[in-house]
Amino acid sequence: MDLGRFSRVSVVVLTRVILMILLASWLPGCDKADSSNQLNHNHHFIKAIDLSSYPEISQSNSPYFDSEGNAIDLIDFVKANHVNTIRLRLWVNPSTPNSGLDEVAVFSERLHAKGFKIWLSLHYSDHWADPASQQTPGIWQTASFKSLKDSVFNYTRNVMNRINPEYIQIGNEINSGILHPFGNIVNNELQFYELLKEGIRAVRVSSNSTKIILHYAGFKNAEFFFEQLNSLDYDIIGLSFYPFWHGKSMQELEQALKSLAETQQKPILIAETAYPFTLQWSDLTHNVVGLDSQLIVPDFPASEVGQKEFLNRIKSIVKNIPGNRGAGFCYWGAELIAWKGTQSSTGSSWENQALFDFNQKALPAWNAFADF
Repeated sequence: MDLGRFSRVSVVVLTRVILMILLASWLPGCDKADSSNQLNHNHHFIKAIDLSSYPEISQSNSPYFDSEGNAIDLIDFVKANHVNTIRLRLWVNPSTPNSGLDEVAVFSERLHAKGFKIWLSLHYSDHWADPASQQTPGIWQTASFKSLKDSVFNYTRNVMNRINPEYIQIGNEINSGILHPFGNIVNNELQFYELLKEGIRAVRVSSNSTKIILHYAGFKNAEFFFEQLNSLDYDIIGLSFYPFWHGKSMQELEQALKSLAETQQKPILIAETAYPFTLQWSDLTHNVVGLDSQLIVPDFPASEVGQKEFLNRIKSIVKNIPGNRGAGFCYWGAELIAWKGTQSSTGSSWENQALFDFNQKALPAWNAFADF
């Protein structure tokens, strides 16, 4: 036996064993770190604004300005202020081109070219759909229920093929169902589920990547509502939160989101929110919010700072949902300045909740879209 060779071999073997032991002890930690980094990297936190009215407003040539008073291209300004997703409503057969498929498709193409993700809110109606109104489109009102399901599937698939959004809502604020009276949750609960399934199925056969949102107005009773939807194949829970409609306790909102995330094990986002920077009016159109009693005071007064701090608080609440399940937030009506002029009684009912002041200058709340 060559003792010298044996010694050399032993050293090599021993070295390899030591390296294997060290590598084995190091890899699990590395895997965990990589997994965590991958999770954080892939977790797209949605910082969105709803710009549904901008195509109409842009036709009026109403200017927007940055905080220094410099004229801006609104889309470029939004992008520069860290918004990564644009939400757009879609009506089936509106009385004007606004929020119809052609307008939304053209606008979406422009936004996609700018690098935004698109989030569509399908109302399945010719006009506003919300808990108080879920009117079936005129062209579907005399259809049989079977034909209506086919219409929902074909319409949704057509939307998907034209726009290819990153996110899509099957219905808007569907507390009371969709497509009344067919999908009224009170009288036709099973049909409500069937209609949702057809919309969901159309998305799934059209895309492997589009995330499906189901959208509920408010947070009270949301846990019970989504428990009834456990059999449905969707990705994200969306909630509206307007203090003047849904409650003034940020603590209750925070607890509700945590509880909902725990029971449903799904990502959650605030699909709509807004807050006034003043209680004054810029045109003669009645405003949705105009009273002190509608505010969260003293924490969030109707001021530029109050609006900014409100939105920062919303972002913080969502980001801190346990289990990394806070999917993001969306500000509704950021663009809704009094674009028809100060004497209009049919202008903006939201100009005191826009993210531009009455001189169309950008407000401090835009800072809330920046990362922490």
